[in-house]
Amino acid sequence: MFQAAAKTLSATSLSRGILFSTRLYCKKTPTKLRVSEALSGTDVGANIQVQGWVRSVRSQRVNLFLHVNDGSSLQSLQIVACSELNNPLLTFGSAVEVTGILKKSPNQKQSVELEAERIHVVGESNPVDFPFKIKDRHSLEYIRQFPHLRCRTNAFSSLLRIRSEATTAIHSYFKENGFVQIHTPIITSNDCEGAGELFQVEPFGPEHDGDENFFSVPTFLTVSGQLHLEVMSGAFSRVYTFGPTFRAENSQSRRHLAEFYMVEAEVSFTHSLEDLTLVIEDMFRSATEHVLAHCAEDVALFHKHVTPGHRDTVDAMVKKRFPVISYSEAIDILNRSSQKFVFPSDWGCDLQTEHEKYLVKHCGNIPVFVTDYPYDLKPFYARDNQDHPKHTAAAVDLLVPGVGELCGGSLREERLDLLRARLEEVGLEDTYSWYLDLRRFGSVPHGGFGLGFERFLQCILGVDNIKDVIPFPRFSHSCLL
Repeated sequence: MFQAAAKTLSATSLSRGILFSTRLYCKKTPTKLRVSEALSGTDVGANIQVQGWVRSVRSQRVNLFLHVNDGSSLQSLQIVACSELNNPLLTFGSAVEVTGILKKSPNQKQSVELEAERIHVVGESNPVDFPFKIKDRHSLEYIRQFPHLRCRTNAFSSLLRIRSEATTAIHSYFKENGFVQIHTPIITSNDCEGAGELFQVEPFGPEHDGDENFFSVPTFLTVSGQLHLEVMSGAFSRVYTFGPTFRAENSQSRRHLAEFYMVEAEVSFTHSLEDLTLVIEDMFRSATEHVLAHCAEDVALFHKHVTPGHRDTVDAMVKKRFPVISYSEAIDILNRSSQKFVFPSDWGCDLQTEHEKYLVKHCGNIPVFVTDYPYDLKPFYARDNQDHPKHTAAAVDLLVPGVGELCGGSLREERLDLLRARLEEVGLEDTYSWYLDLRRFGSVPHGGFGLGFERFLQCILGVDNIKDVIPFPRFSHSCLL
């Protein structure tokens, strides 16, 4: 009887043997793809696996539909499964691992879909407690309350992809144009800007009680890498740095942060502000074009839902040359305007945000360079134009739509006698004796600039608040996480 049963089993399995062995032994291991790779459609027909988070769930009597996103794309991948694979743990926000066959989709809204054979819930998410709701479009201000979760929203995940691509674009620009990247220190004994808005660095712990200074001198979080770049510009003709900077400014405005990123560069052997403005404009245009080309969907989300119509402004910024006006011309424009300003616009006064935005609109709502500021408004290192009676410095700011000042720079004072006199005037000759050494040994005319990275993102996306373009905003009375 046993032999007869074995023969029957063998005969029955004969027609299924290939399928049986294929399933257990010959079936290929699923190819793990990111959602963006699956959406490209190059792997249609393949057995694949995707991992990500559920953005929507829709259960029907026969089928189950999910949309899964892993952060690699604004668009999510549709998952189609039989209702038997439904699971109470499959909810909005849950983490899943899905295996199945990638197929062309009959629905015009997506080119491909994944026909699931297996859905594994990796991490649960309670949709009742989750602060973002599946059908709601949350404002940037609302999601800002949840810095630990806001990266899971469409808007902020788009922002982070744009930010990443913009970083790549800036590094690429400098590399292609012969700049050497310098890692300038975060801890420094210098107050580059001279404004005194510094975070002092001190060690913490009982073993340090009574220590006057860990480094033997007062040290601070850097407000700028400029002075360290100037050191390097004595050996390299083109240098740059891109890193965090810190300002202890007691402000909760839409334009200021206590921690932000700066792009800074120094160019040696230059006698003209025009040399700097050409680099600034070229870098701005190159980085913007790169972002528009590589993050088209993500940028479109902001231009459609956050700042409708802003794309026209961005296109104009990319296509048109930036006008250049002097500070004196800017003051004349402000004083001739019919607009009433809160702050004075007399010659010698610093330009305020309201002035900067007006000048941008006056010049066609495109970026505008303002040059040759009053000498007394600029730090000790700005080059003296020696143009009495209106005493100005060879300094330049780039003003952009919606933001105001984006970038500030100057020619540096390379003349030892003038620099020493200025340092003596402000009582810093001893502190910056090393800076004077740079002028004693192989000094050359040079200049540089610093660009606020977050303000650049605000400019091209039209985002009103700087806190919405950085992953974890730090500002006075707020340091969440």
